[in-house]
Amino acid sequence: MNFTSPRRRFASAAVAGIALTGLLSACGGSGSGDDAASKSGPLTLPFWGWANGQEAVVKAFNASHEDIQLRYTKVTDQLTMQKQLTNAVKAGNAPCLVQNTAEYVTSWVSQDALADITQYVEGDQDKFNTGAWASAQVQGKLYGVPTSSAPQFTIYRTDLFEKYGLKPPATWDEFIAAGKVLKKHGIKITNYAGEDPSTLEVLAMQAGAHWYTIDGNAWKVDFQDEGTLKAAKVIQDIIDNDLNAKLSFADYAAVQRSYDTGATATRQISTWQMAGMVQNFTKSFGDWALAPWPTYRGEAAKTPAGTNLTGSVTLVTKQCENQEQAAKAALWMSTNQDAVKTMASPETGNGVMPALADSESYVGESISRKLLGKNYDPARKVVTDSLGTVTTDWTYGPNWTAMFTELQAGWAKVVNKQEKVTDLLAHMQEWTVKDLKSRGISVKG
Repeated sequence: MNFTSPRRRFASAAVAGIALTGLLSACGGSGSGDDAASKSGPLTLPFWGWANGQEAVVKAFNASHEDIQLRYTKVTDQLTMQKQLTNAVKAGNAPCLVQNTAEYVTSWVSQDALADITQYVEGDQDKFNTGAWASAQVQGKLYGVPTSSAPQFTIYRTDLFEKYGLKPPATWDEFIAAGKVLKKHGIKITNYAGEDPSTLEVLAMQAGAHWYTIDGNAWKVDFQDEGTLKAAKVIQDIIDNDLNAKLSFADYAAVQRSYDTGATATRQISTWQMAGMVQNFTKSFGDWALAPWPTYRGEAAKTPAGTNLTGSVTLVTKQCENQEQAAKAALWMSTNQDAVKTMASPETGNGVMPALADSESYVGESISRKLLGKNYDPARKVVTDSLGTVTTDWTYGPNWTAMFTELQAGWAKVVNKQEKVTDLLAHMQEWTVKDLKSRGISVKG
């Protein structure tokens, strides 16, 4: 599926109706920050991010604002961001603004690292789509401004599918069947990077799973519900039949080369990942087309809320001394038309679908005509349709960062056939409950 590197996500992180006490552990301290304005110059707000196009957006912001300037630092990727932000928060010098993704919001709130900026941005809610707005919230309070939505779809090599008499798979059963045909010709239908368990997450999400939910005054953990086991079966079939490549994003060029040369035939992705394809391909422009996500047999179309850069938010840290100004700067970057277009384009930005209420109007700009060729116009409908089938009831737990790290270690074993998906799920159930209890968080499971 290849969602990570840099990673992504979009889903409802809100945990409405429950008091934070007992559900989210809290750490004290707010620090002094390093964003104080010089008396002789404009206010400077440090901003950390990793997405292509952000430097251009920051430059445009600075050119149009005399009293406030953003100082941009580019971080390698999403996972590196979590590590660097952890260190900065502990040291008391966190930046004012941080690019992040929805699954980490609850974790950072539980660590008392984020500022509640509801009063500064709540009046602009109608500018954003409902799901994206929810992704920046915990307990109904806003801790950032959403920057992107999460249309999800399959991109596939039309030349290979036509050559071997295949149609784009409408179900996961058909996906596996197509993979078996392609395997006979030395082609993998997908790639499972050993460090990227988001494949398991999004298939579980699509199947209706809920790893974290609220039950009374406690968190409920369930990595072995019906939806997760349904996802596990699909993944296990793909691995057992050797239908997947095992290319790590540590060698990003090799991953892209695998798609470009036809060694791997499909990806389940969002718009932003197309930017990497456009920037790295040399052979296969025009050979790609989009199709809806495969469904589970007998079920209606449903796409997961996505992962990685899709579902990004610009967070404001609690250590920021100028939280209102930071909130307004984040709002500008998510709503200014030129800034949104810069980020939406796979050529100038990351091809991210905006979080705005009129996201559909940006579909044409967020997909690449160069990559899709004659398949560009049909692709617009696929992306637009996917916006209407996105999962909105997925909740990220307060220890998501630690949980995902543990999940990564087990996923590598699954990909390398050292253990089964169900073994990993059993371990994650026990580990996550134990970890939450060790943090003093009320938990059932």
